[in-house]
Amino acid sequence: MIRTPQMLVTIPDFFNRREVEADLAAGKQPVVKVLKQALKDTQARMDAAFRQGEDIRRLIYGRAWMMDQILELAWLQFPWPPALQASLVAVGGYGRGELHPFSDVDILLLFDKVDPADWQNSISGFLTLLWDIRLDLGSSVRTISQCYDEARNDITIATNLIESRTIHGSPDLQQEMYDRVTSEGAWTDKEFFKAKLIEQKERHEKTNNTEYNLEPNLKTSPGGLRDIQTIGWVAKRHFGTTYIRDLVAHHFVTESELDTLNKGELYLWTVRYALHMLCKRREDRLLFDHQRTLADYFGYEDQEGALAVEQFMSKYYRIAMAMSEFNDMLLQHFDEAILRVDDEQSIRPLNNRFQVRNDYLETVYDKVFEHHPFALMELFVLMAQHPAIKGVRASTIRLVRNHRHLIDDDFRHDIRNTSLFMELLRTPEGVSTELKRMNRYGILGRYLPEFGRIVGQMQHDLFHIYTVDAHTLKVIQKMRQFRHPEYREQFSIAHRIVNQLPKIELLYIAGLYHDIAKGRGGDHSELGADDVVDFCRRHHLGKWDTHLVAWLVRSHLKMSMTAQRRDISDPEVIHSFAMEVRDLVHLDYLYVLTVADINATNNTLWNNWRATLLRHLYMETKRALRRGLENPINKEDRIEQVQHEAMLLLARKGIREQAVLDHWSLLGDDYFLREDAHNIAWHTWAILEHGDSPLPLILIRKTSYRVFEGATEIFIYSEDLPTLFPATVAAMDQLNLNIQDARIILTDHGRSLNTYTVLAEDNQPLSENPEYLAHIQQHLLEELDDPEDYPEIIQRRVPRQLKLFTTPTRLTLSNDPASQQTILEVITPDRPGLLARIGRIFVEYDISVRKAKISSIGERVEDFFFITDSQNQPISDPELCRHLQQAICDQLDRHMH
Repeated sequence: MIRTPQMLVTIPDFFNRREVEADLAAGKQPVVKVLKQALKDTQARMDAAFRQGEDIRRLIYGRAWMMDQILELAWLQFPWPPALQASLVAVGGYGRGELHPFSDVDILLLFDKVDPADWQNSISGFLTLLWDIRLDLGSSVRTISQCYDEARNDITIATNLIESRTIHGSPDLQQEMYDRVTSEGAWTDKEFFKAKLIEQKERHEKTNNTEYNLEPNLKTSPGGLRDIQTIGWVAKRHFGTTYIRDLVAHHFVTESELDTLNKGELYLWTVRYALHMLCKRREDRLLFDHQRTLADYFGYEDQEGALAVEQFMSKYYRIAMAMSEFNDMLLQHFDEAILRVDDEQSIRPLNNRFQVRNDYLETVYDKVFEHHPFALMELFVLMAQHPAIKGVRASTIRLVRNHRHLIDDDFRHDIRNTSLFMELLRTPEGVSTELKRMNRYGILGRYLPEFGRIVGQMQHDLFHIYTVDAHTLKVIQKMRQFRHPEYREQFSIAHRIVNQLPKIELLYIAGLYHDIAKGRGGDHSELGADDVVDFCRRHHLGKWDTHLVAWLVRSHLKMSMTAQRRDISDPEVIHSFAMEVRDLVHLDYLYVLTVADINATNNTLWNNWRATLLRHLYMETKRALRRGLENPINKEDRIEQVQHEAMLLLARKGIREQAVLDHWSLLGDDYFLREDAHNIAWHTWAILEHGDSPLPLILIRKTSYRVFEGATEIFIYSEDLPTLFPATVAAMDQLNLNIQDARIILTDHGRSLNTYTVLAEDNQPLSENPEYLAHIQQHLLEELDDPEDYPEIIQRRVPRQLKLFTTPTRLTLSNDPASQQTILEVITPDRPGLLARIGRIFVEYDISVRKAKISSIGERVEDFFFITDSQNQPISDPELCRHLQQAICDQLDRHMH
């Protein structure tokens, strides 16, 4: 921000120039050592003052003033042309008189009427001295003409030179340069403003256009310091303002807004100063480890439902959102004052309260909201109903901000407002856009106080990359996108459903409330269901609608958990899920909510793997519902059908039926229930061709099994040995394969059929390059020809972010009577070699793996193993269970770092 007059002060209690000059004059120590020590001592005093609560402005401006003194003393160590011909000029943030502990010190050596090359020795000596005293220096050497040429070609250079002031030399030289680079010949007002808008847009796009990134940048993220500085740059270029306060006189900022803007900047300055001080280097990213350190430094403590770091980041996000709101409003003001000042005024009335001026919505008069509070809700409905309107005029945004206090309990229960909100949710276009606008203007959180509690609320993990409110609004945005033709191919089922739902607004309400109770402690699904019932009553929804929405909120995790944790090839799992869903209407709503929730949680979560899991669960449940819940599928009929289909495929290859039947007789029913006909034919043909060879049979192909579409299947037929599973997963880990599913079937003659479904390391499908697949096959053959000598567990470095989430491993063991197996659930931080370590422990305890469901969720994994003891029975010995659990926890937690 442009400095206020009160900040133009010297800071003698941090830096005493006379003492430094005396040390230099004495000549007892080299200049480098004197200046370096002065910098070090000054920073130590400033840091101590910061810890004691010193006004951050004195520190930021004080460091810039101190740096002026250091640079001037360094400048005076060398011969220079007369002051009218050479000046030392501060530019950029330093030129504004702002300097954080490890910020760049940007300077310009400005010359006029002399050739800088004639003073090369002084230039070189001066810059070398500054590097030797360890300044983070950004320097340029230019004449006034060169400044003009460079500024005209580069908006960044032009901006830096606008923020300039003289450190030593004649101020007239800097003023002449300033006049040249701000002249119409370099950049017109309109060109400069457009360039800064483009620059900001590109910067915001790098952070997904949201203030709510997991590891935001204090400078460049939306709502960061750069957004505030952009306002100052445009104001200085257009109005010639020196101080941000001058915008009040231009009616661009009110006194209260100026106060809020200043407080926001000072907060960001404080956090940035602390970040530099604690990191002991220039660092503007709020990385996870820094977030924790800062939360502790600023005195936050863990509370029920909210970690200290989450409380700290919640405040940051709220400040960033407020700064973004100001940025939007003021840039809209500038747009009207700079780009559209000469436009012919076109006014189109909408009603007695609103009109459209040059494609922007505005109130008809300033007291509209005071006289008609419901217009605070009406504004967003009108925006949605008139998609041609480009935005809200800045003056009206200000009126909304100044009157949002009118939203109280009476407002929330007023039939006009509840009707308008429901009308917004039923509008064909603009629902998600206007809900986001309501949130940005601070209306949504006031109208729905329960939503207000999740604004800026983060979850400190790698799974949820947005705050709860940002995620919630993205869920609704995804639901809206599913309607469009361009999403038909990628989200075929969701596209069909959303265009057929009888009341799509019920879906949006469920999306709005599915995470509304995050951070309160307790089951957020149950608490959210209670909240949404209150919403439905207040908005006069019928009983059936209310029950449906409450069920969706309560069950919003059910479908994804079933798809990713249960064996959805098992008819009993499908029947059980269908019993919970009950009818096709509930299934349709739940499917779309689930797909939107996953896509809005993390950009990396949605892939063909998860898509096909959910699609399979949806289609099989739909069949179960149509068949009738009282008529579950008959296992014998399913086995007979899949064997018949597989036999037809094998007959085409000329395989004898008796040879097939002899092989199948060695396999149990479980195999035919969990494999499709194509896989069974593929396996059977290859096994019969393989014969009695002692070497493992390894097959690789892109799966044709609909549950695992988009993945690659690796089939291994081998002697059944306890070490086979750990050897296999260790070898796949070496190949950087990400195992998603493992199905293991034992034959009656001591052989094992293993099917591993894998993706690449980035959770994308494997390359279909034949040489790559042959490499995988050969590597597995070499490692599994003797599983007793299984490969070494890889020791790849644990990624930085994963190291920060070192929560202890959690295990649960339960016996499944239906499958006669023990289910082991492992929840632990993700890291290389995880499955191999677990597999090695299974060998030590003589445990056999029959099936595995592997699921990575952000920084952690939630893996399910279906295991038996050495007698192929569920594990029933309590002592064995206890030792097994302890061994896995000890092994995994020891290798986290």
